[in-house]
Amino acid sequence: MTPKIARFLATAQPATPCLVVDVDRVEENFHALRRALPLAQIYYAVKANPAAPVLSRLVGLDSHFDAASWEEVAMCLRAGAPATAISFGNTIKKVSAIRSAYAAGVRLYAFDCEEELEKLAENAPGSRVYCRVLVENEGADWPLSRKFGTSVEAAGALMRRAGALGLDPYGLSFHVGSQQRTTVAYEAAIARVGMLFTDLRDSGVDVRMLNLGGGFPVSYREEVPEIDAFGHAIMGAMTRVFGNALPEMIIEPGRFIVGDAGVVSSEVVLVSRRPTPSAPADPPRWVYLDIGRFGGLAETEGEAIRYRIATPHDGGPSGPVTIAGPTCDGADVLYDRAAYRLPLALRGGERVELLATGAYVSTYASQSFNGFAPLAEHYI
Repeated sequence: MTPKIARFLATAQPATPCLVVDVDRVEENFHALRRALPLAQIYYAVKANPAAPVLSRLVGLDSHFDAASWEEVAMCLRAGAPATAISFGNTIKKVSAIRSAYAAGVRLYAFDCEEELEKLAENAPGSRVYCRVLVENEGADWPLSRKFGTSVEAAGALMRRAGALGLDPYGLSFHVGSQQRTTVAYEAAIARVGMLFTDLRDSGVDVRMLNLGGGFPVSYREEVPEIDAFGHAIMGAMTRVFGNALPEMIIEPGRFIVGDAGVVSSEVVLVSRRPTPSAPADPPRWVYLDIGRFGGLAETEGEAIRYRIATPHDGGPSGPVTIAGPTCDGADVLYDRAAYRLPLALRGGERVELLATGAYVSTYASQSFNGFAPLAEHYI
């Protein structure tokens, strides 16, 4: 939690649940990533948090943007981003979305199959395109590999066909998974995709860009390597693969830019013990918050993303808990197996803060499941 957020919560005491984002911290994270990878062009992954104050600040920093839909493209344009600074990075696009983006001036598109490539050739003629290659996501808390990407062999054939269709076969891309906690994942992916890149270039395809995706982690309950460690590993791998003939580089950070810039302030609705047949004498303690999986904490599915939780009683005696949301859905349980412990003094009506929740929380929030209002947002 930044001092700016702490002051806002103490003085404004906004109604819960709410997300508070320190936009100055967004800028600090952007600069830190630029220092770590100065040769890479930053395309902020809009899906992480598309709030106008975040996009406007990044436009002022000359950021580029990775958009997943026509709606996100439009958000970037409204924030002042030029169309030439936007990549339509989703490999699954409606024809109407491609046409709208192309009409607005977007000329950079991702694809990973022949059908999508043909859609781009017809509806975004002459555009630069890049093919997403499937790589391992080991080490990522939120893997992405099964739904997107194609094999190295297929990518080679698709890139050659792109030129035949009148498109510009601009580059290749990969994604090592969201909240990737190992630098080795990037090194392995660069080696894998770099071989294809070199083969294409040697065969006459004018490929000249490598998109390293996002995945750069933030610290939740476990510590992660500093961003400089990722920068060092990536540049070392790029030099090993490409020598002095480095291609253009793109990175698509989302979580790293906004994650630790935000805090969710929540109220404890209920603390109770529920006897079970396996523990009749020592029933487990449940803590229910006024925000849950349907209120924006969707990344707790499978207990994948494990947020740190700050309470008014930190430092006092604590005990194991199951943490759940407020809805009448039995799936609205955040943490049951992740060995969370919260202070024994914690009571209903008290406020707690979920730290580093600036990414993906606002966009995952349901509109009114069980009648609960969407998560309030404050950008300071």
